Amino acid sequence: MDFQNLQQTYPQDADYPARTARLAALTRVLDGTMYDSLPHPFAEEKNNAGEYIPLAKRRPSARTRICRTVVNDSVSLLFSEGHFPAVECQDEATRDALTKLAKETGLNEVMIDAATRGSVGSVAVLMKVLKNRVFWQVLPSQYRTPVWDPEAPDTLKAVNEQYKVKGDVLKAQGYAIADDDLSADFWFRREWDAEAENWFLPLKVSEAKDGVQFEKDTGRSVPHKLGFVPVVWIRNLPGGDDIDGAPTFPVEAIDTQIEADYLLSQGGRALKYQSDPTLHIKEPAFGQGTMVKGAANAIVTSAEGDAKLLEISGDAAHAVMDWVKALREIALEGAGGNRANADKLSSAQSGRAMELMNQALIWLADKLRISYGEGALLDLLNMAVRASTKFKLVDKKGRPLGDLSQDEDLTLRWPQWYQPTYADKQTQAETLTTLREGGLLSRETGVKTLASSYDIADPQDEIRQIESDPPPPNSPAAAPKQPPLSESND
Repeated sequence: MDFQNLQQTYPQDADYPARTARLAALTRVLDGTMYDSLPHPFAEEKNNAGEYIPLAKRRPSARTRICRTVVNDSVSLLFSEGHFPAVECQDEATRDALTKLAKETGLNEVMIDAATRGSVGSVAVLMKVLKNRVFWQVLPSQYRTPVWDPEAPDTLKAVNEQYKVKGDVLKAQGYAIADDDLSADFWFRREWDAEAENWFLPLKVSEAKDGVQFEKDTGRSVPHKLGFVPVVWIRNLPGGDDIDGAPTFPVEAIDTQIEADYLLSQGGRALKYQSDPTLHIKEPAFGQGTMVKGAANAIVTSAEGDAKLLEISGDAAHAVMDWVKALREIALEGAGGNRANADKLSSAQSGRAMELMNQALIWLADKLRISYGEGALLDLLNMAVRASTKFKLVDKKGRPLGDLSQDEDLTLRWPQWYQPTYADKQTQAETLTTLREGGLLSRETGVKTLASSYDIADPQDEIRQIESDPPPPNSPAAAPKQPPLSESND
């Protein structure tokens, strides 16, 4: 069994493009439902007719989730609380307002969700402004398609959403659906452009095949008049095409995960067999009724008869685990996951040592920073800045967020991959002091360098606090000034 054969058991709909089926299959790997289409549990060896059920038609009883582990580890290094980047720009008011906006709207949680769902190839993030408050919504890309401006290929012209839904579901949502069409399939369509969120009346799939066009639903359409499409389309990793990037977990890693799952399931089945070995009786034998294995039940045989328990060696279980560990190493190496073994760490490691140990994972997260950080996150913040010209943005308590300047070039300041130890901090402090005293480093750059290690939210505020505080007692600035020496007449 491999992923290609497993995909043939998934439901297919020829009315959707090929990318929809591909993204749906990868999403099954991500959320752990990749085996749900197989009809039999692993312990079911025969069907009701007594026929043997091949392993390829059984759901594994033990699952490794290697691909999801790679996604979780890489996303944690990307947007967890200790790794979320800070916003940088020249205008301090704009920087403070965007920092407040990110915290108010839970932007780090939104980006974690986007990077997780987008690991299959692509994802979209929608911005909404409701009662002058900004909201974000993560949109899986399976049933959505971007339309790029031909004169500016990096700018969205529209984003289309279209999928099938049953008539009874539409009727429950308030649509006028005839009783005869409650079980029929309808196309639901929605579109975001630079002026509005356009809804369309549901169209029966059979009518769409006859050439009938969608009719705009003016009652549900919402104009926003932002002048731009309030959606950021994110391609996961370099590769793929203009719509979808390469997934975080390659097909080879999925195949290896499937092999490990079935191998673990077979190993578990063997262990269960070992704990309850099969009884073999060589006739002639004597007994009353059904023979039950156990020390309290004797089996009587003649001189020619025999009875024994058929057992297997326990060494097979160790061989299975060794091979599964090897498969896991192969899968993680191909996907760029974390192959470090915590059992082999004898003491706390420095941040640099952890980076070297998890170099492949850091390389993966570093590539994801390009797509989700320098690309998507900055685009979302810039959209909020542009929206502030149309709406007076406020926080949850109705207070203004502050002034947002459109003339500012936003950048991101990323923290270190791993928190430094106290020894690392001591070495870092000595280095910064030497560079500062040598005139090779500004105070602002030094504070920014230390910001992530000491939880400094705003380096400018920290510098002002340093200047307002009295100098430490033993510092050169705290030493009393000596009066100048007078010249002697001698």
